[in-house]
Amino acid sequence: MAKKLLEMRHITKTFPGVKALDDVNLDVEEGEIHALVGENGAGKSTLMSVLSGIYPHGSYTGDIVYNGSVCKFQNIKDSERLGIVIIHQELALVPLLTIGENMFLGNERGTKTRIDWAETFNKADELLKLVGLKDSSRTLVKDIGVGKQQLVEIAKALGKNVKLLILDEPTASLNDTEAKHLLDLLLEFKKQGMTSILISHKLNEVSYVADRITVIRDGTVIQTMDKEKDSFSEDTIISAMVGRSLTDRFPKRTPKIGEVFFEVKDWCVDHPVFDGIKVCDHVNFNVRRGEVVGISGLMGAGRTELAMSIFGHSYGTNIRGTIKLNGKEVSFPTVGSAIQHGLAYVTEDRKGNGLILSQSICRNTSAARPEKISSRGIIDFEKEREVAKHYVKEMHTKCASIDENVGNLSGGNMQKVLLGKWLFADPDILILDEPTRGIDVGAKYEIYCIINKMVSEGKAVILISSEMPEVLGMSDRIYVMNAGRMIAELSGKEASQEKIMSYIINSDKGVKEAAV
Repeated sequence: MAKKLLEMRHITKTFPGVKALDDVNLDVEEGEIHALVGENGAGKSTLMSVLSGIYPHGSYTGDIVYNGSVCKFQNIKDSERLGIVIIHQELALVPLLTIGENMFLGNERGTKTRIDWAETFNKADELLKLVGLKDSSRTLVKDIGVGKQQLVEIAKALGKNVKLLILDEPTASLNDTEAKHLLDLLLEFKKQGMTSILISHKLNEVSYVADRITVIRDGTVIQTMDKEKDSFSEDTIISAMVGRSLTDRFPKRTPKIGEVFFEVKDWCVDHPVFDGIKVCDHVNFNVRRGEVVGISGLMGAGRTELAMSIFGHSYGTNIRGTIKLNGKEVSFPTVGSAIQHGLAYVTEDRKGNGLILSQSICRNTSAARPEKISSRGIIDFEKEREVAKHYVKEMHTKCASIDENVGNLSGGNMQKVLLGKWLFADPDILILDEPTRGIDVGAKYEIYCIINKMVSEGKAVILISSEMPEVLGMSDRIYVMNAGRMIAELSGKEASQEKIMSYIINSDKGVKEAAV
């Protein structure tokens, strides 16, 4: 019988107006990978915050027993001393420091009076190789994308004497290949005796690596399933998560596609830091009314850079090319001008660029188009509250009230507020960049329904996603992007995961041959 490394007994945690955890019991065996699944706001991240000392002893009731001893962590340093390391869903890196500096921040290499920088960067490079990241540890964090930053967080955790690794949506920013690499790393860590707790909404990943799965709903443990005894089918897990079966992952839609009304030609964007590097290289694509256009590609392909450069020149330098809207050439040199022309962009980085975390749900919802709830420059606060209540209800956002600060919400509920913000802007073209990152299956379905509703009204959606089934399941047409270029265009019917990857692989070969 396996030794119990961790027991969380009768954990109850209450926030003002909300009981986040209600008498939760969880046990984790030494050397296992234990998955926590549940809808957004179910209490998964809160439970792990209790375990890691983010919520100190005394702010909750119940006991944490680790390695046979009752623990009363007062902060995250207390738990890390015992080898409990948590990697959060939302990244916690300092943009203007190097990767190596971030990895050993608070855990510096050297003596009490002097940091050994050579050891710092050499060790950091070793750890980066373990997670498959080829960038130098001397690179500034601000110069790498969100997906790579997630890998840095994982490498950072490995730099500590970790015995129990907690990962909160670790593959949310990664594509299928990179996610598989990470999951295989977890399995390798397991062989070496490491114990892991994995929070994920990607049920295929959970089934792939987990020995046991605990389902949490509304702050209560519903059941724990064992791979040796129970079915790990997605239907079984979903039914336990949401309390009902979910037969269709993607809602049905009969496309009513109209004429081309948004067109990008010869779009070129230079890297904002490194001279001579094009992040978008003569990109061409178009979007029709009533159409969902997917953009697929590996991390670093240039998809986010493309979207941000179009949306008010938010990324890059020396931006050039042509944009046509309804057949007329237009320009969006600022975010404001893009919004006024009917564009909206739901960023992949909701905490950094999408929301004001210190402000309320109410204030965030109206932030993109405050003039819609204003008269002569004066905000009608009652109208603002009505708008916020409408989108909280439509998005099924779990919150104490519309006055709650967005920073207090779970990652998935933050995403719902972000989407509500841009729906309120009433765009004709909605660019969605990883819109379901960190979102549970039930909430994903709700977002897919909103996408379908938009295009049924003659609007258009550009969907950027690293989840291949999502792109295939929702798109009428798919562009494949690699190394800053559009390398293929496929109809939704002819597209497949194999075809998309084939285009990417062959494109890579062409780039390498050209370099030779």
